[in-house]
Amino acid sequence: MCTIFKSAVRAALPQARLVVDHFHIVQLANAAVTEVRRRVTVQVRGRRGRKGNREWELRNRLTRSAARMHGSQLDPMVDDLMALPKRIGDPILSAWNAKEDLLDLLALARTHPDRAVIADRLFRFYDRCAASGLPELQRLASTVETWWPEILAFIQTGITNAGSEGTNRVIKTVARDAYGFRNPENQRLRTRCATTRRSRGCLNPA
Repeated sequence: MCTIFKSAVRAALPQARLVVDHFHIVQLANAAVTEVRRRVTVQVRGRRGRKGNREWELRNRLTRSAARMHGSQLDPMVDDLMALPKRIGDPILSAWNAKEDLLDLLALARTHPDRAVIADRLFRFYDRCAASGLPELQRLASTVETWWPEILAFIQTGITNAGSEGTNRVIKTVARDAYGFRNPENQRLRTRCATTRRSRGCLNPA
């Protein structure tokens, strides 16, 4: 989600349809929840969160998808947030609900949804962000609005670059493990071995 990349693709491939990977949208939504949690904790407690502060102890659970959480984890988390001081619990709960609304929208990918269903979930997300009055959610909503054609393309096509992202991560891991390569040929061979999961004997460095 970079305007420079977007402009470059438009210039080089004007007929291409741009798609935003849902990974980056979820990453932004989780970052917004974390920013809200940190901000309200500092404002109310006068310091950063730490052990003993329930909102800090729930920090990892807040960034997980509710659809992948068991009821024994989800219900107590909501109850704990509602039991916190309102100046802390209410903003965090609002941010978490907005994040889940966005995840519900992205979950429509590969299901061939009707336009009415997409519009309903998108409106629910926008309405939640607007009603919260939180600057972090307003910024998230603006980002979604700016990139909506590309996000809609993902929902309609389900196309993702997870494969290339995973391969790129393996290549970087190999380079870090070797503390850098002096021989580009050896680096090419090592990365091909790692990404193809094949023995060295079958690969020709040339």
